[in-house]
Amino acid sequence: MALFTLRAPASLDLPPGFRAVALRESGDAFAHACRIAAEEGAGTLVWIRRFDMAEFAVILEPEAPLGEARKAFFLGMNALLQAIAASCPPERPVTFDWPDAIRFDAGLVGGGRLGWPKSCAEDEVPDWLVFAGTVRVAFPGLTEPGQAPNAAALDDEGFEGTGPSVIIESFARFFMRQVDIWQASGFGPIVGAYLEHLDKERVADALSLTPAGDLVIRPAVGPSERVLPLLPALKAAAWLDRDTGGPKL
Repeated sequence: MALFTLRAPASLDLPPGFRAVALRESGDAFAHACRIAAEEGAGTLVWIRRFDMAEFAVILEPEAPLGEARKAFFLGMNALLQAIAASCPPERPVTFDWPDAIRFDAGLVGGGRLGWPKSCAEDEVPDWLVFAGTVRVAFPGLTEPGQAPNAAALDDEGFEGTGPSVIIESFARFFMRQVDIWQASGFGPIVGAYLEHLDKERVADALSLTPAGDLVIRPAVGPSERVLPLLPALKAAAWLDRDTGGPKL
């Protein structure tokens, strides 16, 4: 049981370069950011004023063709995981399910999405990208203890005092750090950080990403390598409950 009252945040304290656009609780940060991306430009962060979910989307302006620029998704996922890990109880794992879901201690707690102009070809530079993140802070009021054994919410997992604004503000800071790493050292450290937290079927399996961002799994024993494409998985967003806008229960 939580020892504090969760309230919807009124404002955000974001690093320089970000501009916040707040929506009411019934809004859709991802859809809204995609609609306004061409006009508002890079650094615009759309967020939802709600107490039970950290839901936000940030607009990016890439300089590379879509096939290359799409790898910015992994910067966003790293930053989202780091935002959760920064406030989590010690020795509790935060991990990825390929490619876009985040689990806390094996329970589904959030995920990321990526949007881009529908008319943009893979070899064209997109006018914009949108990375969106969602983290469950509290379960819906009608969810009974044990009713969702495969799901997690920060409020139930010892993240006392970590409300939506804390996660969103922390994400923004970690995302800027990811951009700095990419600019200084290339994509290698970004890939390494992502794969380090990606859940494996077997511990000894070797994981890597192709230039297009697809996952290559090389088993330590058994059959030959497998390739899991990134693009279909991003479009599916299998972690997302499209009725509630949050992670599935």
